[in-house]
Amino acid sequence: MHLVRYADDFIITGASKELLEKEAKPLVTAFLQERGLELSQEKTKITHIEDGFDFLGQHIRQYNGKVLIKPSKKHVHPFLTDIRKVIKGHKQVKTVALINMLNPKIRGWALYHRHGSSKETLSHVGPRQTFAQNSRLAVRSCENPCDVWLFAS
Repeated sequence: MHLVRYADDFIITGASKELLEKEAKPLVTAFLQERGLELSQEKTKITHIEDGFDFLGQHIRQYNGKVLIKPSKKHVHPFLTDIRKVIKGHKQVKTVALINMLNPKIRGWALYHRHGSSKETLSHVGPRQTFAQNSRLAVRSCENPCDVWLFAS
């Protein structure tokens, strides 16, 4: 068995499901009870690595013998919602100021997920999601909107 711990979150890996259910889980439960804590039943999940699991905003799963770490879908959606809120909440702000508000959020999120196999997710999050929002902002802020010059590049 192996233990991976970060702050109050942890993963215990083992050779079989029975080993984790019959030995590791009771051991962890007893360890936490001595300290007045308990193991959260809704967060506790025993699963095979090929089925994957989420840990600290990352989805860890084995694909064809390789372990890949990708940003979890549960972590991507709130991030995109936050970006949309910032854009929609600052409709009258100049574009430069809006970009200055968004850059730290996007950069921080990308840096957090840079160590895994996140190329596909980052390419989806960056240009595709924010381009539509920013192009609507450009049309809205233009005094004499003309779709021809806006999208002809």
